Amino acid sequence: MINETIEQKAKLYVYDLNNCAVENGFKPDESWEFSMATDQEKTALEKKYFPTISAKVLPEFLSEMFHLVKSKLVHAKYNKESSHAHNPAGSSLQYLIAYNPGRLRH
Repeated sequence: MINETIEQKAKLYVYDLNNCAVENGFKPDESWEFSMATDQEKTALEKKYFPTISAKVLPEFLSEMFHLVKSKLVHAKYNKESSHAHNPAGSSLQYLIAYNPGRLRH
């Protein structure tokens, strides 16, 4: 049941990413970059880049969500997982955030 919920959340996230890319006129060579982030890291990325798309995920499911989204988006760039992402229960990572590093907020 939980895996189905994560799968649905990943599908919705990918749908939002695709819509946002179209709405913001992404060119064919532009793509999303992903990061698993704490609340503070998410805020910093949102202040630096526009657009951003984030999803709050329970820490124990964050890595699974990251991999599901990655598998559904074939043409995206991805940050490597940080080393503490493999032990999410003890970490404060709670967001999956996508941003385009070429689109800084003005």
